[in-house]
Amino acid sequence: MMHTYPSRIIEQAVEEISKLPGIGKKSALRLALHLLKRPESQSLQLAHAVVQLRTETRYCPKCHMISDGDLCGICASTKRDESILMVVEDLRDVLAIENTGQYTGLYHVLGGIISPLSGISPSDLTIESLVQRVASGEIKEVILGLSPTMEGDTTAFYLTKKLADYSVKLSTIARGIPIGGDLEYTDEITLGRSIVGRVVYE
Repeated sequence: MMHTYPSRIIEQAVEEISKLPGIGKKSALRLALHLLKRPESQSLQLAHAVVQLRTETRYCPKCHMISDGDLCGICASTKRDESILMVVEDLRDVLAIENTGQYTGLYHVLGGIISPLSGISPSDLTIESLVQRVASGEIKEVILGLSPTMEGDTTAFYLTKKLADYSVKLSTIARGIPIGGDLEYTDEITLGRSIVGRVVYE
């Protein structure tokens, strides 16, 4: 369906905004018009924040989480248990787990999960640096905090093979999370219990 806009600038804004996930042309137009109604300073703040996001975002060299400093706040903390490592898909899972208040160890962010259909292979993820962290000998337990989907299970199986030669305990969060569900959409109480009640990976 073709959309006619009164202004090329509006059309261009709608085109770009509608490229965001879950935003159609109607929602994009509503957002564009909302930005026009707001004070110019607020719209410029949004534009500046987006530019900063793309140009100044750094990743923690240790866990690969988004970071403002040399190390992320979790890796830099002296209050975390450095013998436990939770492997997760991305930042959204870290936020979900942190909100439970049930986990005090460190994280390793893979940056995705193995998905041949989406063209994501093990080499696209931070698996080698995970192996290096485990090889250092400081990690006693690796918790596979991956969503119980086919891709999550495939990734978990691949990781167990990569870590099989190291004397590290491998566990997975308990299946209080429905099969096929995503961690980020799981309620905090269920996710918290799944971490506390984690089981040895088999």
